[in-house]
Amino acid sequence: MRILVIGSGGREHAIVRALSQGADSLHAAPGNPGIAALAETHPDTAPVPDQIVRLARKLSPDLVVIGPEAPLVAGAADALRESGIACFGPDAGAAMIEGSKSFAKQVMTEAGIPTAASFTCTTPAEADQALAAFGPPYVVKDDALAAGKGVLVTSDLAAARAHARACGTVVIEEFLDGPEVSLFAVADGVTAVPLLPAQDFKRARDGDTGPNTGGMGAYAPLPWAPADLAERTMATVIQPAVDAMRRRGTPYRGLLYAGLSLTPAGLRVVEFNARFGDPETQVVLDRLDPGATPLAPLLQAAAAGDLAGSLASTGPPRWRPGAAVVVVIAAEGYPENPVKGEKIKFFEAERAVMTRPGDPDQQHSYVLHAGTSTDAEGDLVSAGGRVLNAVGSGPDVAAARDAAYRLAATISLRGGWYRHDIAAAALAAEDRDPRRGSPRGSGGTSPSQGGSGGMGPPGKKSRGGLGGIVPPETIEP
Repeated sequence: MRILVIGSGGREHAIVRALSQGADSLHAAPGNPGIAALAETHPDTAPVPDQIVRLARKLSPDLVVIGPEAPLVAGAADALRESGIACFGPDAGAAMIEGSKSFAKQVMTEAGIPTAASFTCTTPAEADQALAAFGPPYVVKDDALAAGKGVLVTSDLAAARAHARACGTVVIEEFLDGPEVSLFAVADGVTAVPLLPAQDFKRARDGDTGPNTGGMGAYAPLPWAPADLAERTMATVIQPAVDAMRRRGTPYRGLLYAGLSLTPAGLRVVEFNARFGDPETQVVLDRLDPGATPLAPLLQAAAAGDLAGSLASTGPPRWRPGAAVVVVIAAEGYPENPVKGEKIKFFEAERAVMTRPGDPDQQHSYVLHAGTSTDAEGDLVSAGGRVLNAVGSGPDVAAARDAAYRLAATISLRGGWYRHDIAAAALAAEDRDPRRGSPRGSGGTSPSQGGSGGMGPPGKKSRGGLGGIVPPETIEP
């Protein structure tokens, strides 16, 4: 099978890694230096519909997998299908479930999907009325795409009003109190199948503080989550959404991501996304059993509209035992103004070797490239806000977390930093109340509860790793 993956981040690196087991020929556009170790990259192809179609016509792939949301909302999947090229990713009409928060709310209302009460506001006066109706904490969401950073949760009325005015059209909604979970489902327009639930961390700093980001880390599975979480979510959220989109004449074919809040009143949808989440994908695909459930045939079946037939012969996705944790290493100044062009070095190069799925070692770690490039001298440098992903796996969350942080501590990036409390609350939850988890800030709606409580992973504390956020002065090459 020849496959073309669109994108250049850590999510796409994880997708390429997972597809490498079953593809005869792998291509990525534009790709990155890490992806280039597993696939032929096309750095001159921008992730926009016309250039994607031009490259696909040249390569004649059996399947195109679109990673980022922007080309989906812009109609890349439509253009590929019109050209007779199989694509995993929703058409523009269906991708509006992420492209517009107000559209997603309409779909949820039509389908009876539980979510936060909300108002869509297009003027300052409407925004002021909505803020007064809900009271603090205020939840203000940019209606349009904002790379995961268009949400503000604050008790400061002035800040909430300013954010609403800066965004234009906004969705203002009630505050949801509870841990957050990400659940992905592969859909073919009619049938959907869940992947492994995960949890990510959107706030920049330890203890779920600081501004929202694209995501600073994630882990899977969730030892504290209800055993029937995926089943309930499929019945009350995913399948109703897929059915509603089909009734609207925009069948959903691709990856449907439900951001959930587990509130005292029950499960509520925080948001929908139209693609694999980043960085949750990095841990979910790490746990996929490549022998029992190769990723390529699963995505191809969804693109062909034959997911039910495929599942009838192969069964639902199967998962490797154990856990995975990813720690995102960010550039100085992220998320506001990330510094680019800084050289990257690995102090223990053998720890950063790209492994393929199915590595017999039960506990291992590897680096995924998220925002990297090479400079004129051929050296690896930072090229984005989220630069690298340190992925660790092991027999449980504790071992996976230790592996991820040990690897992060061997990476040199001037000014680089990372959170040190990723998945820490999951360890505490195992010993205390299994219902508790560290809430993620994907929608920015859950309060900061849990966190590490000062607990860092065991082991050495070199170069700012393991004991806290990496100070710029200790991560010098």
